[in-house]
Parts: sequence; structure tokens; C-alpha cells
Amino acid sequence: MRRSTWRHWRFALGRLRVFSGAELCGLLAARGFREVRRRGSHIVMQKRTPDSTITVPVPNHKEVRIGTLQSIIRQSQLPRELFEIEE
Repeated sequence: MRRSTWRHWRFALGRLRVFSGAELCGLLAARGFREVRRRGSHIVMQKRTPDSTITVPVPNHKEVRIGTLQSIIRQSQLPRELFEIEE
């Protein structure tokens, strides 16, 4: 029987930091995104590339939940290392 290897690679990934919405917007802005609009508790950030536009909605909360942060990382197409705790 083959053992599951998810436990081995799981620890190879760094832990994600806790971000506020404002901190995430600052990090995205430093990497070429700009705020295009605010509505309620969400800020929409965009980055234009030669062949497309990347749009990332960011909740303007004191603490962004882990699943939401993972979605923002995926949508922004930025390396996960930018969002990890530096050890």
C-alpha cells in the first residue's frame, strides 16, 4: 500500500502571513496593480498586461481569511513566497 505524500510536501510550503485588506492592496500596488474602484468593503485592483488584464477583488477587512488570501494569490498570478512568513 502506498503512503500519502501530502504530509511531506505540505511542510515544504511556507506559512502564509496574516494580512489586512490595506496591506494586500499595498503589496499588489508595489507589483503593478492599481485600484480601479471601491464598493462597500471591497477594493478592486487591476494590472494590465500586454495580452490581458488581471483583476483581483480585495476585501477591506482588518484580517483577510486564509481561503480568501489563497484566492487572491491565485488570481494575482504573483509568487506565493511574497505572501509567506519570513523565517
